[in-house]
Amino acid sequence: MTGRSLETWMALMDKCRKAAAEFITLVTQPDFFIGLQLRLRIKVLLVALALVPAVSARAAAECNQSVADIYSSKSQAVVLITALTINPYRMEDRIQQATGSGFIIDARGLVMTNSHVVFGAQVLTVTLDDGTTLPTRVLGADPIFDLAILQIATPNSGKLPVLELGDSDEVKPGDRVVVIGNPMGFDQTITSGIVSGLNRVMSERPRLLSWPMIQTDAAINPGNSGGPLLNRCGYVIGVTSEILGSAQNIGFAIPSNLARPVIAPLVENGRVRRPWLGVDGSLIDAKLRQIFALPLADGFLVEAVEPNSPAAIAGISGGRLPVKIESRSMILGGDVIVAINDIELKNDESLQRAFATVLIGTRARLVVPL
Repeated sequence: MTGRSLETWMALMDKCRKAAAEFITLVTQPDFFIGLQLRLRIKVLLVALALVPAVSARAAAECNQSVADIYSSKSQAVVLITALTINPYRMEDRIQQATGSGFIIDARGLVMTNSHVVFGAQVLTVTLDDGTTLPTRVLGADPIFDLAILQIATPNSGKLPVLELGDSDEVKPGDRVVVIGNPMGFDQTITSGIVSGLNRVMSERPRLLSWPMIQTDAAINPGNSGGPLLNRCGYVIGVTSEILGSAQNIGFAIPSNLARPVIAPLVENGRVRRPWLGVDGSLIDAKLRQIFALPLADGFLVEAVEPNSPAAIAGISGGRLPVKIESRSMILGGDVIVAINDIELKNDESLQRAFATVLIGTRARLVVPL
């Protein structure tokens, strides 16, 4: 439960108490007829309202847990993933073993991790907190979001511990967070820090495959990939995914609200189906306009169009002139898409919102100046 939802809940309960008090005053008047069933309902209501302060206090405590308490209650659901891969095109060092992290999201044995941890592995095993090693299989993997769902066997007795996904939209810079995983093979390691930033888009990824991530200074190292980023309530607000190797404590996690919708498609279909326009390019920004001193319109500069794609069929053209500006390479001369489905393309956020409106099997309206 987040701080905001807790305040809302407490305010609602306060209104309920006042309403119940007024109602009880009314029904206890001598001339008010009240049946046995209604009396029982009132007693149940009073018992429920009496428990609200204790529940609210407990929820507030849960949202301010110590690092030690979070580790004690949540680490049992974090697993070690070992992946064995083989490269048939090499004569030496053909077999490689890599380790990563994951966490149980369902008592039926569903484990969430990164796609890059398990994709293409010949052999996969999952080691639980108690040291039990289980064979596993990949139910589905999505390289674009870098997420995967695994299936492990359930125990003969007892239940598997589970972590719950929280609301990453409630996360704020400065919030304290913890990471649990298996960095460099050191199993069940916990580190702590804060949320350093939000909506970070990784520059090395193709723009249309980039999604905003949570930045944290909690130490993340190789082997942490796929593990949970938890808030002080003990809820998973992100899936640790990347680090900047040349920096100190700059790591990134996939927001939980981005991960949640892909669970069902990965479990049911093994993949996530997405709409496809068939274009790649760059947003035109103020820096680009200043360098070229041209009256460029705000929008998405199309650099390449894939053959037989919806964009190619619609007549969208890519660029022809390759240029390099500092470390930025691009192809000029293509069309500029200024809006998609009436959403003007001004920045990364508007671009992501616009592409989110493009659905499979529907028509998309692209505005391209002549």
